Amino acid sequence: MSSTTMTEHDHDHAGAAAHPEVVLRVDHLVKKFEMDDGKVLTACNDVSFNLYKGESLAIVGESGCGKSTIVKMIMQLYKPTSGGVIYKGKDITKLTGEEARQNRRNIQMVFQNLGQAFNPRMSIKDIICEPLINFGLIEKKDCEAKAIEMLKKVELPADFVNRFPANMSGGQRQRIAIARALVLEPDILICDEATSALDVSVQKTVIDLLLRLQKETGVSIIFICHDLALVYQMCNRAIVMYLGNVVESLSASHLKEAKHPYTQALLQSVFPVVPKGEHDLKTLDGEIPSPLDRPVGCPFQDRCVHCIDEKCRVYMPPMIHVGPADHAACHLFDGFVYECDCADEH
Repeated sequence: MSSTTMTEHDHDHAGAAAHPEVVLRVDHLVKKFEMDDGKVLTACNDVSFNLYKGESLAIVGESGCGKSTIVKMIMQLYKPTSGGVIYKGKDITKLTGEEARQNRRNIQMVFQNLGQAFNPRMSIKDIICEPLINFGLIEKKDCEAKAIEMLKKVELPADFVNRFPANMSGGQRQRIAIARALVLEPDILICDEATSALDVSVQKTVIDLLLRLQKETGVSIIFICHDLALVYQMCNRAIVMYLGNVVESLSASHLKEAKHPYTQALLQSVFPVVPKGEHDLKTLDGEIPSPLDRPVGCPFQDRCVHCIDEKCRVYMPPMIHVGPADHAACHLFDGFVYECDCADEH
């Protein structure tokens, strides 16, 4: 099954319509970087997926798997080597000039490092309203009232409008970042490890806030994360990446039943998403191959206990339909036929 077919059936959103609206389509994205020594680093390799209206989609994987590179292409910070990002019928990676700038209103981002995301000399009022001013959507005299409105939405006091980022806690700064991202009323919100630097108790309040705001606004969320328990609690679907490739796409509620050996290894290396008695943590042996010297065949072959030499070291595994909304790229499922009532999906 091709990656294009995968994107047609990877939705598992509670309460969604039979044919959910596709807000964003990532279409066979490839990103290669040429190095000074002439070698080529492949950060993303033929990545495809859909983002649906009102859902939370997690992209998970170890550091260096390509998560942030995908986000930067969606945000128009990187130009893809090939492939596209389709929003409302247009490939936004090909937009330039004022058209590209205007499109940024539709896709906003909450960054991991808020120390670099905020100008320390700007007040909270100015930070929240800066996007509106940049697009000519507000008069300066109206900024304080708008900032107070957004502070209320993210459950912060109105008197924060005249504070500065240095006078706030990490959780409070994260709420300000969410307010700034949502002030333009975007269709898509990208959270890049947005809770990883927060205490667990603060994480929960921020996640609860995001879910409430999503319910109120209908915004679709791409959640870059390495915490599988958090993904299980917050997201509708999860895309698992390894060495620039999507190796599994599944409902977040099915994480504990993941089929791909890499996803299973990730689950065994952390506390279970559904705790049941004692749990022995197991680390994943070996190192991720260098993206400068990618192996032929399956990218996970050297760390996989199920590696089949004559297949895994020769052929890239296709995405196989292994569940109601689940797909895995693994030769263990060659010839596997998922039986369901919707025969038109095959």
